Amino acid sequence: MRPTDAALTIWASFALAIGITFTQLDSYDVRESTVEGLHNALYSGLTTCRTIVESFIARIEAYNPAVNAIITLNSNALSAADKKDYILAAGNATGALFCIPVLLKDNYDTSDMKTTGGCLDLADSQPTVDAPVVAALKLAGAIILGKTNLHELALEGLTVSSLGGQTVNPYDHTRTPGGSSGGTGAAVAASFAVFGTGTDTVNSLRSPASANSLFSVRPTRGLISRTGIIPISFTQDAVGPIARNIDDLAIALTVMASVGYDPDDNATSLIPFRSIGQDYSAALCGGSLQGMRFGLVEGFFNRTSSNETTPVNQVVDDMTTALTSAGVTVVPITSNIFNSTAIGNAFDTQRSEYRQDMDTYLSQASLQGSHPSSLNALYSSGKYLVIPSQYSYVNTALVSSTDNITYAAIKLAIQNLTVALEDTFKSHSLDALIYPEQANLVVKIGAQSQSGRNGILAAVTGFPVVTIPAGFSPRTADAPVGVPIGVEILGRPWDEGKLLNVARMVADVGRVRRMPKRTEAAVESVRLGGVPEIVPDRKDIPKAYPIGVL
Repeated sequence: MRPTDAALTIWASFALAIGITFTQLDSYDVRESTVEGLHNALYSGLTTCRTIVESFIARIEAYNPAVNAIITLNSNALSAADKKDYILAAGNATGALFCIPVLLKDNYDTSDMKTTGGCLDLADSQPTVDAPVVAALKLAGAIILGKTNLHELALEGLTVSSLGGQTVNPYDHTRTPGGSSGGTGAAVAASFAVFGTGTDTVNSLRSPASANSLFSVRPTRGLISRTGIIPISFTQDAVGPIARNIDDLAIALTVMASVGYDPDDNATSLIPFRSIGQDYSAALCGGSLQGMRFGLVEGFFNRTSSNETTPVNQVVDDMTTALTSAGVTVVPITSNIFNSTAIGNAFDTQRSEYRQDMDTYLSQASLQGSHPSSLNALYSSGKYLVIPSQYSYVNTALVSSTDNITYAAIKLAIQNLTVALEDTFKSHSLDALIYPEQANLVVKIGAQSQSGRNGILAAVTGFPVVTIPAGFSPRTADAPVGVPIGVEILGRPWDEGKLLNVARMVADVGRVRRMPKRTEAAVESVRLGGVPEIVPDRKDIPKAYPIGVL
């Protein structure tokens, strides 16, 4: 609980009276820290905002060289922290995220940092206006600590880019961290921030959460404004948070959704009145799994026995057994419409929307600095990375548009799929659908693609999904605590409150999150004169992904 302003004023006066200064406080252990925990420490005088920020920076300096999750740190982070300390001393601390360090995926526009999408040709692209969700995070008191790596322009799930290099999974350095928001996933798992942000066009919030033992939410299409985010697909793009626990996820969602209606993203006009200003933290309270009905999507499993698939099947089977013991009725959903490969092939809108959406973004007046004026110009520069399995996709997108005859047919097919999904909920009286985010373990570095993921159903229908940690593969020399495995919980549109409540109860059935072994040690922070510069490691980009080839 936050103390009263009077209590804060008394504490600040006492501190000044006995000569305590902010520079004299010790390092603070920020491993696995939470919003509530940091606020308790701040408001009780155990630490300062500057010390918290310096402690996260110390962890980044210690562990990022091996993980390569960060593209840049915010040069204003320490001065922002100092301002928070003055506000705190005056007893005026407000905001759900007061002094909470947050990392942004580097496709969120920020007026005080470049927004690159991980692309060399956008290395100097400078927005002059914050994305509305970034402004909302700042208004709530967050410290924007920096930007994370991503799969270049968020097009796939390996988290490799021409500017940011290859990000490494902190749980297994031979594997990718999922993606495209894999830099955020790896950073949050390694306690580089309290939480981070991501985007999701097919899997990109959920894949890193699954691969890094984290929680994420892809909200109903329209709940959160996408203005000021490097786009791919108007139909499929979504933004949301990635966190280490469900409580912080709910707080972050509440803040990000507070933007509400945004005339620059007309999907937000769909927000129902009951969802405006909703406090998703309050929705976590109460509830029982007893009597709930979950549909288990059988078509989203790979039941072939192998070292990559068997651990996933075992973890999810164990979870469904535990849910049944907790009073849940698990209903097998065997309809052949629920096939991720088939849905991706038949319903994906990206090829038709990508070029037009990117051309609009690149030509906006608020984007300054050196940058290409169109997607064709970007892919003519030689300063980009496209993995070979996506050459056909990008080349097709460069000559496609929403005027294509096939586009209207795809949109109609999506409507039919959406009706079929609604019918599945109603005909089986379901509270949620559950299934593994990925039918196999997150792939190794150098793989052709992030295969086996199941995010496309929510991506094209716009239904909300929460991803939670479900377990780990067996321990190995490469993965000393195992490789994380996550489960998606899909709910009805605009029902994020219930969905988060369900996710909290399911997660409580078996608390499985573990810290990555290689980043679990505490790091002592030091007083910093300024924010250090982070240089992404581009030397380890796999040779299978040549730069400037399409």
